Amino acid sequence: MSRPARPSDADCRTGKPRVFFVTTRSAGGRAILQTERMANLLIEVLRTQVRFKRFVIHEFVVMPSHLHLLLTLPSDLSVEKAMQFVKGGFSFQAKRVLGFGGEVWQRGFSDVWVADGESFQRHKEYIYLNPVRAGLAKSPDEFPYSTAFLKKRNRTGAEAPPTLGVFIGTTKVMP
Repeated sequence: MSRPARPSDADCRTGKPRVFFVTTRSAGGRAILQTERMANLLIEVLRTQVRFKRFVIHEFVVMPSHLHLLLTLPSDLSVEKAMQFVKGGFSFQAKRVLGFGGEVWQRGFSDVWVADGESFQRHKEYIYLNPVRAGLAKSPDEFPYSTAFLKKRNRTGAEAPPTLGVFIGTTKVMP
């Protein structure tokens, strides 16, 4: 039986940007992203990718052992390559900047093609509520390593931390 093509495969490309909900886990499911230094470094890697205009991040949350992203990829970028930028970039920086010597990520990742506005809203809500369900915050905007937190700070006029500032204004409605 042949394997069905992924929406990110070249054969499935429509010539239009595509939206994905992506989850990737740390090696062994360890809580290596729970420290402020590690979480902020991962956010800085995401910020760098957005600044390079590789893709648009609508929503994200950095959990202690995994990362959720809701992102739009340009027509010429596969989800595999986008995740290589994120995971490889973070692994390199964690070793270089923080001296982290262990394995950072599990192999692979999971992705869901977001085909319509309803799916977009469902995945956005999932990302927002993830820290609440995990008992890390009472409300989504209290968890500091997420777009919900950033948006609350932006609404209240508080200065966003420099590692999060690039995400202000990147949230667009589902095409």
